[in-house]
Amino acid sequence: MGNGTATADLDVALEKHRTELTGYCYRMLGSSFEAEDAVQDTLVRAWRSYEKFEGRSSLRSWLYRIATNVCLDMLTAGNKRARPMDLTDSTPLAQAALSPRPDHTWLEPMPDARVLPTVEDPAEAAVAKESVRLAFMAALQQLPPKQRAVLILREVLAWKASEVAELLDTSVASVNSALQRARATLAERAEAGPEGAVSDPLDEEQQKLLERYVKAFEGYDMTALTALLHEDAVMTMPPFDLWLRGSADITGFMTTLGASCAGSRLLPVQVNGLPGFAHYKPDEEQGGFSAWAVQVLELSGRRITGFHCFLDTKRWFPLFGLPLHLEAEPDEVEQGG
Repeated sequence: MGNGTATADLDVALEKHRTELTGYCYRMLGSSFEAEDAVQDTLVRAWRSYEKFEGRSSLRSWLYRIATNVCLDMLTAGNKRARPMDLTDSTPLAQAALSPRPDHTWLEPMPDARVLPTVEDPAEAAVAKESVRLAFMAALQQLPPKQRAVLILREVLAWKASEVAELLDTSVASVNSALQRARATLAERAEAGPEGAVSDPLDEEQQKLLERYVKAFEGYDMTALTALLHEDAVMTMPPFDLWLRGSADITGFMTTLGASCAGSRLLPVQVNGLPGFAHYKPDEEQGGFSAWAVQVLELSGRRITGFHCFLDTKRWFPLFGLPLHLEAEPDEVEQGG
């Protein structure tokens, strides 16, 4: 009975850390599903080796050490998750072609609820959201794995240099040096162009912008949509490597190759610390609406700067707790994610 109680207590103690560990592994790996696998591996290893845990550090620190080793092992293959604009130049609409690349190529979306623990400090919550946004995630993927770990632990999780050095079995000087190099790499990427700025929570203007976006998209009103897009707005559609720049090409695509999306419905989701939507388009065969994409929007001021559509719905919609088919209007559907 005593052993059973101890086992149950350990399970509860480990499970308390699942969300924050998933956030850490997601930032390290850039993949929703690999992050969840890494966390499961971490918790299993911790459970099996708990008798060897001597309590010289906190349980949380010990779990982060295991998770870091799991992630570093997974990253030895050298694969860097990316966005389409990290791999190719933009394509003029006249030359647009939909060429898919393998799943492991792409930075993947993630529901906020799976990676952002509930915290009372608004400033801490804002930093956490910023650290899972697509632009920051893409920049992280350009760092060598150990620099990536140092930057996340120091800048996102606010660990002390001495704590990070202990976790990585290295010196404080080495940690500080890695952090400097990581910061320099991220600064270079930031100079390449604005990535947008989203308030947390969304301010009144941004809320109204999203309301106008839903109305324009569901009404397939390209004039209204053009008015909402920044002149240099970017549209991506993983798993296709095609990406478009500028409102003219984006709306042009939507009325040609993307014309079947007319009459679609959008359900709001919280994804990567950004506003997003589950996009359902009309199902001509079954009636109702079929899952088509998870949209992630980047905003700046009163305009949409990024419009990212993740099309592998059989993977993404269950992750967000959403059905693959709507028989009813969206407001009658219970949402997840």
